[in-house]
Amino acid sequence: MLWISQPGSWVIILTLAAGFILDSLPMPPWVQPFKPDWLALILIYWCMALPHRVGIATGWLLGLLVDSGQGVLLGQHALVYGIWAFCAIKGYRQVRLFPIWQQALIILLFLMAGRLLLSWIDGVMGYPPTDWWFFAPALSGALLWPIILIALRDVRRHYRIE
Repeated sequence: MLWISQPGSWVIILTLAAGFILDSLPMPPWVQPFKPDWLALILIYWCMALPHRVGIATGWLLGLLVDSGQGVLLGQHALVYGIWAFCAIKGYRQVRLFPIWQQALIILLFLMAGRLLLSWIDGVMGYPPTDWWFFAPALSGALLWPIILIALRDVRRHYRIE
């Protein structure tokens, strides 16, 4: 967490807080199955854009916040967010070179793998398996990736965050 004292850190924190708030907002019942994981998308962006500042520890802490906010098993989202951060950091050099539509496909794979892991954890805890709508947020997140990427890249450039 040494990156907090660096210039522009408040922008990163505010965007992550905005993702947490967007995840917490109630949605109409017909939209709820497609509600993307905003915080995960923002975390993945910052891990790929600034891997030396936003990393696995940040993902893990954000996952703990999500766990405590949703009242689920403490650590399940921390594990998934940490894995997402790790994958984004390990592959950021390659993924950043891809066109946006290919990046969106990789984000789809990231999000689906995370959703699958959450489903597996729920199964271990004794909750019945979910239907295929459980993966709808991964699809909507991948479709929103180009917007997230362009918006956060413009924010990063505007505030000259390095």
